Amino acid sequence: MSPGDTPAVARRKVRLAIKDARNAKGDTQTQVAEAMEWSLSKVMRIESGEVTISKNDLRPLLAYLGIKDRKIVEDLLEATAAARQRKQWWDDKRYQGALLTPAMRQLISFEAEASSIRSFAPTTFPGWLQTERYARAILEGYAYEIAADVIEARMSIRAERRKMLRGRDPRPALHALVDESILRREVGGVEVLREQLAAIGAAIEEGLVVVRIHPSSRPVPPFGHFDLLSLAGETDGHAVLYRESGLSDEIVDDAVKIARHREGWDRTWEAALDEKISAGRIAAAAAGVGAHPAGSDLRTE
Repeated sequence: MSPGDTPAVARRKVRLAIKDARNAKGDTQTQVAEAMEWSLSKVMRIESGEVTISKNDLRPLLAYLGIKDRKIVEDLLEATAAARQRKQWWDDKRYQGALLTPAMRQLISFEAEASSIRSFAPTTFPGWLQTERYARAILEGYAYEIAADVIEARMSIRAERRKMLRGRDPRPALHALVDESILRREVGGVEVLREQLAAIGAAIEEGLVVVRIHPSSRPVPPFGHFDLLSLAGETDGHAVLYRESGLSDEIVDDAVKIARHREGWDRTWEAALDEKISAGRIAAAAAGVGAHPAGSDLRTE
């Protein structure tokens, strides 16, 4: 393992090496499971990053996949040991199962170690910027699908994420690209939106986050909610892609899709309103929430 590798980076290195080797060998996950005498779900969970493979399981798997170079094998064994060495708050049993999806668990581990986070938010503010009441209003919108105890657990998780990002030293570079429509979407009602907008303004003033607004006058970008996270210790230009839609979410490992999302984010960021104008619009929106009829335009420089 490289000296700069952190547990999340180490875990990712191992699972991507396994996945790449399996694809190069031309095997399906089912074939690997049969050859190793494992369940298919075990192979799937290892490759998705839901679980960390043990060193005792990794050795024979690498041999089967044709990875025999001593240095590479030792590097991956060291990496899997590092990936298993620390338990964090998101590993707590109370967050198992439906309370925390496998993709969200990975996202949080990456947030704990990322050097930068870039988010695109077309309908609501990014989860790591949401106030408690704003987040609750969003989650309670899914009350017909998720139980009350799940909502409470996820509220606790979002609070821990906000605390973690604020408490990191050094903090990651945080960039949020938000659609202008969010400034007027009364999630939870007028007071909740006003509080959320004020919190965003305070975060900007504090230097916690850089925000740019994608104006309503421009075409909607061809992608939904996503986060791109650059990890400390990884090569420049590499990123983790997290995508979500409603209650569904995923970590995407496809290099082409990651590059496409980064190019789209960069292009939309450059075309968005600059930080000063964006901050002004957020402040004006906070002051004017409830004063604008539905469908009215919100303009301030």
